[in-house]
Amino acid sequence: MAQPISIPRPLVRTNQWCIVLSVVATWITGWYGLLALPLVAGLLGISFDFNPVMKFARLFLHQPMSEYAQEDRDQQRFNQIIASTCLLLSIVGYALHIMVVAWIFTIMVALAASIAIMGFCIGCFIIFQWKQYRYRRSLRRA
Repeated sequence: MAQPISIPRPLVRTNQWCIVLSVVATWITGWYGLLALPLVAGLLGISFDFNPVMKFARLFLHQPMSEYAQEDRDQQRFNQIIASTCLLLSIVGYALHIMVVAWIFTIMVALAASIAIMGFCIGCFIIFQWKQYRYRRSLRRA
């Protein structure tokens, strides 16, 4: 059986820090264009498996990639879709001067990325609950 493709945890953490710092910098400066950096990096990662934030961070890793704790690539892609959606909706909120939308989605993405940095993956929890729901539903049908 093939091993799942994975991403070294330091690269994932760097991406999460990029999101958190961009949101905080946006809150401090009011320049919502700063949110474009993690958004574009995330969209490139989702679409082309090329996240420039992670590629840059890779330059600072001194051990072989396999020596670091690994994160599942598919799970990280799901998490990145959630993060990119929140970033996009927050940029739209700022651009349209609908501040409640901008704040809700920046708070959501910053909170999720911060919690992930501390070790709890909200996206992983969502997928786990979804799989549990589907499994329980399949039992009821059988």
